[in-house]
Amino acid sequence: MLSIAERHKFILDKLNTFGFVRITDIANELGVTKVTIRKDIRLLEEQGLLYKVHGSARPADPHVADQDVHVKDSIRRDVKRSIAQRAVELVGASDSIIVASGSTVYAFAEELKRRPWEHLNIVTPFLRLGVLLNDSDRIHLVQLGGTVHKKSLSVLGDTAVKALDDCICSKVFFGVDGIDPEHGITTSTIEEARLTRRMMQAASQHIVLADSSKFGQRGFGRICSLEEIDVIVTDDGIADQTAAMIEEAGVQLIVAKREE
Repeated sequence: MLSIAERHKFILDKLNTFGFVRITDIANELGVTKVTIRKDIRLLEEQGLLYKVHGSARPADPHVADQDVHVKDSIRRDVKRSIAQRAVELVGASDSIIVASGSTVYAFAEELKRRPWEHLNIVTPFLRLGVLLNDSDRIHLVQLGGTVHKKSLSVLGDTAVKALDDCICSKVFFGVDGIDPEHGITTSTIEEARLTRRMMQAASQHIVLADSSKFGQRGFGRICSLEEIDVIVTDDGIADQTAAMIEEAGVQLIVAKREE
């Protein structure tokens, strides 16, 4: 039988490899009771080495706070650019799409501006995107109105939600703050989650743009279950087990290679 130190090393090695562990799985693999593993995880949490959630553990606190979009812009910029370059390949020359808000979405909008289009319709709540694409030839832009959320520079609320009643689009592209197998797709505010759900209703295909750090994270507002997503575009930092979990849920996974 393994010692306490050996069990703790086993748990931490699993966390480093897979990003999360389930108490039941660890107990079965080590041939000990779930009570024993719960005690081990509690001790490791007290040392700040992991974060315990119901029935499992993760390397860090999965709950995320609402951040200013300008702060997000400076994080993993090269990764977001790689994701944007793969995501823009999903847009047809004469498509009608909804583009939400966020730093990865803004990188996607920059790629949209660089490409030639026949006649691309874009509906967006994102004020920065409206300014960026306003002078682009052959892009017809519909800017949603509503209450401005200062941190995201996006509009929210009933006005934006109701405006989508008049839209029928082929695809919606949106960023998220968390992708979790138990809690699904989440963002940092309930209002943004509500608007995103309405954007999904107005589009035939639902496409998430999220760098690999978003997996295992949880925002305050729940958008939908993982199974309601058609495509996730991410980077090659995604763990193999996470990628398998995404594909098992019936979601197409597109992995962008980061630039050397």
